[in-house]
Order: sequence, then structure tokens, then C-alpha cells
Amino acid sequence: MEMEHLIRLIETVSGSKLSGFEYEEKGVKIRMEKPETQQAAGGLPVQTEICVQAAEPEQEDHAVTCPLVGIFYAAPEEGAEPFVKVGDTVKKGQTLAIVEAMKLMNEIESEFDGVVTEVLVENGQAVEFGQELFRIR
Repeated sequence: MEMEHLIRLIETVSGSKLSGFEYEEKGVKIRMEKPETQQAAGGLPVQTEICVQAAEPEQEDHAVTCPLVGIFYAAPEEGAEPFVKVGDTVKKGQTLAIVEAMKLMNEIESEFDGVVTEVLVENGQAVEFGQELFRIR
């Protein structure tokens, strides 16, 4: 929303009898509230304030789930650095971990571009089909 539109919106709500107003456009939320008008002694209105809160567009975390039952490995071999850790930026198709099933090593690839926000499984832990392994925003 452009600044001119925001100013006009604030002025409109200020001049109205509304006590609150919410607006959302393209993931940006604007919420305005003003306290009820009070009168001071002598019948003069008390000046009111308007509070404007703008929220950043919310981004959702996406879960990467396990496609099979097996043992989760965070790194390509024992003692090596993990494929990814919290805070790492990943691309769709990038290897996140390995799940061993019936002596076969299956690479778990990211289904999303984004940043790893959580690693939900520990190295060497048994995992089940459909279990969440990572959260990516």
C-alpha cells in the first residue's frame, strides 16, 4: 500500500465514528483502533489517539515428511557435517538427509526453496512413513 493511501485511510478512520478498523491486502495487515471519545469537564472533547499496527506478510513453514520407514541420517557419513542445519538456505531438490531402509540409502530432498527453521529428528533415530523431518519457511 502506498503512503498516500495509508494517510488517506488513517484520516478517514480518524474522522469517522468507528472505534476500530482492520484491512488486509497482499499479505499486509493494517489494524487501527481509537479509544472511545471522552469528554473533559465542561463538555469539551478529549483528544484521541489512533494506533496503527502493520504486520509483515506471514510466511508459512512447510513440512518435509519421511517417505518410508527407516533410520534417519543427517550427514553423508559418520563424523561428517550434516547436510543442512537450522538457518541454512535450501533449494528444491537439495539433499536434506538420508533414510536407510533395508540396507538401501534413500536421499531425502527438499520439496521447497527456503530456509530450514527446524530439524525435527536426531541423527540415527528411527523414523516412520509420513513423520515430519524438517520445517522450511
